[in-house]
Amino acid sequence: MPDIETLIVQIHLEAKRKLFPIDTTVYKAANKDPTQPILYAGNLKSKICFLGRDLGRDEVHMGEPLIGAAGTLVRRGFYSAMHHQQAKTQQELQSVCARVLLTNTVPYKPPGNKAYMTEVKNRFRPFIETLLVIHWQGNQIITLGTEAFKWFIPYGDKGEVNEFFQRSDRYENKLPVTLRATDTLGMQHRRQVTLLPLPHPSPLNQKYYAKFPQMLQKRLNEFDF
Repeated sequence: MPDIETLIVQIHLEAKRKLFPIDTTVYKAANKDPTQPILYAGNLKSKICFLGRDLGRDEVHMGEPLIGAAGTLVRRGFYSAMHHQQAKTQQELQSVCARVLLTNTVPYKPPGNKAYMTEVKNRFRPFIETLLVIHWQGNQIITLGTEAFKWFIPYGDKGEVNEFFQRSDRYENKLPVTLRATDTLGMQHRRQVTLLPLPHPSPLNQKYYAKFPQMLQKRLNEFDF
């Protein structure tokens, strides 16, 4: 089985193959190659994955998904659930990466923080499938926001994911789906995962931002740490 570094090289090559929207200004300010993917942070052996939409400015500068304002809320909540106390240092906060996988639907930053078009998400979909099915060993995915949850539409029954998201209890309930991935030899792999959706923890999300820490803790209370 190819290692994770091979997957990152494959994504890099795909990004260079054909232009697509990237916030090159932010990458240049961070002295980073815009076509170099920032695929994941954390532990591929963890049981839990947080999946967001795409990268932000802080993520590009730090070279990790979910490390900006929203990601810090996630990391603080996860640390609190693990240790029943607040993280006091950046080192303590970073320690959550030993117990979780952090990734996005697309491993690049779009211009203007606008969501990538479906064409771009589908272009990089096989690589995210490979990450989640072949390299990651867990089966619980907490999605952050509408775009992240609806990325899983192809893996549910027809209409199932959209219908679930219309439910008033979507942020308390969960949905099993079966992911599929094809390896470099053409072999098909499957992994059943459980989706646990949450709203995106952005300050712009006025409806849920203040409630997000409590909603996250409720989700994390379902896990045995």
